[in-house]
Amino acid sequence: MMDQPPRIGLLDAGARDAITDVAGVTVGHATLADGGVQTGVTVIHPHARDPFLHKVPAAAAVINGFGKSVGLVQLDELGQLETPVALTNTFSVPAIAQAQIARCCAANPEVGRAWSTVNPLVLECNDGYLNDIQRMAVTARHYDLACASAGVEVAQGAVGAGRGMSSFQLKGGIGTASRQALLCGVARYTVGALVLANYGVQANLVWGGQPLGRRLAARQPARSEPEKGSIIMVLATDAPLDARQLRRLALRAAAGLARTGSVYGHGSGDIALAFSTAYTLPHLPTGLMPAVTLVHEALLDPLFQAGADSVEQAIVHALWHAQAVTGRDGHRRDALRPLLQAMDK
Repeated sequence: MMDQPPRIGLLDAGARDAITDVAGVTVGHATLADGGVQTGVTVIHPHARDPFLHKVPAAAAVINGFGKSVGLVQLDELGQLETPVALTNTFSVPAIAQAQIARCCAANPEVGRAWSTVNPLVLECNDGYLNDIQRMAVTARHYDLACASAGVEVAQGAVGAGRGMSSFQLKGGIGTASRQALLCGVARYTVGALVLANYGVQANLVWGGQPLGRRLAARQPARSEPEKGSIIMVLATDAPLDARQLRRLALRAAAGLARTGSVYGHGSGDIALAFSTAYTLPHLPTGLMPAVTLVHEALLDPLFQAGADSVEQAIVHALWHAQAVTGRDGHRRDALRPLLQAMDK
């Protein structure tokens, strides 16, 4: 019986095989699971300090832009992350953005007054098949709960923002993983990934390099659906990279995504974000920006490999840990793991 998910790639994982293997990074969830409401919010903190005063370098890569996120324009312009990364459902983006603004203003009363405004960052997927998304059940209170619960142990599957998500016409959700990259045989850095998986046509599913979707379709053909979901892929690293290099790293998330059977369909919003915890950028212009020795361009390949492998592994973990969920109007998504166990008999 298959009792472990496939192990992706040859690189070592961190101690937790999670994005929180990057020192300082924490993750929190708030989950809503009540009948037709199957949704939530997930928050990723880059470090324990005030993210507005101590920004981290960051960049995004839009692989397919069928999405309704907030904050990507300024992120692309300035190359800085100044709030936690928040994930939720499509219609809850405004509420979570307001919660991020309110939390920043409470900590920094001059935001939007003597100081510049804050750039909230909220990324989304549409969980409307399982969740009654029109009820807009996620509120600022849930964002605060997710922030308060943040820690280094990361729950996976149908939790937080992943509660109502579907992948390959099965239950999707939150997954995380990490890989260690060795540069020049000396410098060891960690790349961690967290995904919000809500995409995929079942027949296309590739599971650790094997065409599992074809086997599933042969046993019990799924209803034909176009690939109209989405995936958010967040990469964290302790490698000293600038925003331009982080965008290059973010683009490699697409390699890990493609290996699972995604074709970045017309209706799929596929967005990757990468940030570095190696240094921070001060908000207040009271001194010089930090002088940072960056990784040489010619040495980035191990980080690219770690990024692709950790994203693929995180997607595998999202499917592996998800449990079946019944939600709006009796809609149901079955979990993959019991199907694998049945196939293995």
